[in-house]
Amino acid sequence: MNYLKIKKNTDFQKLFKGGKRIFSPCITLIYFPSNKLRFAIALSKKHGKAVVRNRIKRLIRESFRLNCNLLNKNYSIIALPKVMEEYSFKNFEKSIQTAIKKLNQCEKK
Repeated sequence: MNYLKIKKNTDFQKLFKGGKRIFSPCITLIYFPSNKLRFAIALSKKHGKAVVRNRIKRLIRESFRLNCNLLNKNYSIIALPKVMEEYSFKNFEKSIQTAIKKLNQCEKK
């Protein structure tokens, strides 16, 4: 399943103000129901220099791409990674899987 990128500042602001949050060990997801699956990553300079931030984005994008088929509906999602000592693909993948499971359970209720 492919997804679109969230690019507009207004879309980011709508999600930050009106979106619901799901917490997992490495990532916080902010989501809002949408007609298409859309995804973005928000990082601050607390995570490190540009090389580190770009690596984090690549790891999160790949783990989301592999697990986005687990979603039951379409959402607009922003991923907020937590500051850690070391970032690994396995940690991000587990966190995204648990967050998607929680999201699906919340929406069934």
